[in-house]
Amino acid sequence: MSADIKDLDDLGSSGLDDFPTLRAVARFARTVPHVSWFLRLGEPLTEEVRRIGDSYVHALGFPDCAVAAVGDWEEAAAATEDSGFDEPSWEAEEQLTAGLMDEALVIVEREELTIALTHVSAAAGDAAKLAIEEAAARAGYSDRVLLDAAAGAATKACYQTALLLAGGGDEDHAVAFKYRLFESGHWPLGVIGSTFNIF
Repeated sequence: MSADIKDLDDLGSSGLDDFPTLRAVARFARTVPHVSWFLRLGEPLTEEVRRIGDSYVHALGFPDCAVAAVGDWEEAAAATEDSGFDEPSWEAEEQLTAGLMDEALVIVEREELTIALTHVSAAAGDAAKLAIEEAAARAGYSDRVLLDAAAGAATKACYQTALLLAGGGDEDHAVAFKYRLFESGHWPLGVIGSTFNIF
């Protein structure tokens, strides 16, 4: 079920009026099904996408990472399974997410925030799952593990973005840049060594 402003009206009397940043989350939830999820997998990266990728790794605290294009599904699968996956970058993003949660809870009550995040995650999960399956069908690819990883990564990016909005965060946050990479139709796979891979 897609989330929209009517869903978020479930927040009741302590809802959108009492917590104005949740209006931004509600608007965001409405856009999620209309994003160009996974439409440009394997395509050459535009200068704009590379710029966003650079901004992401800088904001994450890894300015020496080079943005690299992943050209096909097999390469993407190998990249997601690579034992060289950069745990420090993963930990940095998890810490950012925890910080966003703390910031959001200063502004929004936990119950209301949980309802909003649940709706965003539901909308994102549905949209991303459908989109990655369509992209895989076009490419003749069927590895369920990779498809589930893609949908999960997109859903997490939406969850993080909703947290950023709930806390009144800014557009130069690493989470915002990562979401914009998804919004461009690509899949940011993550950091391996000194390379930030984008499919």
